[in-house]
Amino acid sequence: MNIQSIVVAGAGTMGSSMAQIFAGYYDNVVIYNHREVTLNKAKQRIQDNVQTLVQVGTMTQTQAQRLLGALSYTTEWDCFSSCDLVVENLAENLPIKQAFYEKISQVVKPSTIIATNTSGLSINILAQSVRGAHRFIGMHWFNPPHLIPLIEIIKGDATDDNTAQTIYDLSLKINKKPVVVHRDVPGFVANRLQFAVLREALDLVQSGVISKEGIDDVMKYGLGFRYACLGPLEVSDFGGLDTFYHISSYLMKDLCNSGDVPELMKQHYDAGEYGVKSGAGFYDYSGDKAQQATKERDEKFLKLYHALYE
Repeated sequence: MNIQSIVVAGAGTMGSSMAQIFAGYYDNVVIYNHREVTLNKAKQRIQDNVQTLVQVGTMTQTQAQRLLGALSYTTEWDCFSSCDLVVENLAENLPIKQAFYEKISQVVKPSTIIATNTSGLSINILAQSVRGAHRFIGMHWFNPPHLIPLIEIIKGDATDDNTAQTIYDLSLKINKKPVVVHRDVPGFVANRLQFAVLREALDLVQSGVISKEGIDDVMKYGLGFRYACLGPLEVSDFGGLDTFYHISSYLMKDLCNSGDVPELMKQHYDAGEYGVKSGAGFYDYSGDKAQQATKERDEKFLKLYHALYE
């Protein structure tokens, strides 16, 4: 399928960042949101991101102007009538997404691909609200989308191969690292791995084995450093499957296998401490600490990306 026109539905942090990436490679990218104020925030956010890229030398001023010129913003539904691809990035709420698909199915062309950026809702369940489920697919980006290379492409039972191949090729075109998830499972793949690690990490902190700072350092300076270059199966091959086999024989039975929300996470959730967005989580983000932490995170991501992929 030939993708020329793209609409990103939802102008939040994720949606605006995704649209920014698309606009670097496509001339007709529209950001849709039902609230004008959200669109204005998205426009400012993209302009700030692009200006930062110019300042650090990642993007020229000419490239920045072309990218910003490729973007348009609207609250009107007619933007969907002629597009080739819709990437939905609405609230992670099943009824909201279902209502959107039921309405949009009556507006878009029969050939338009409809993709969702859901991070865990079932592709098969969402597809039930789409007219022409063969053209529906998961396209899961990672925060912040303009910096993280990975995109998970999740096929539902009804998704045809042509749709999956088109989104895979598009992901390569926008300089991302796509992987195809062949079967719809809860959490897909990346979140299953992430939460398996998080469960063990919180269990070790809760039981007094290590501090929260210590567990984060183990990941950043050990496992994370290694996993930035090698996947877990490659690490096993380099370490020796015989060694990993013997460690597995006694360690697997001792790992946390609770099916409950980790207690430490529940305590922060009940206290209304949601992390950076609320000013407190496992760490303190009061005052300007959240802004500074985000800035430092993005700078590190950029350095890592340039070191490994450019």
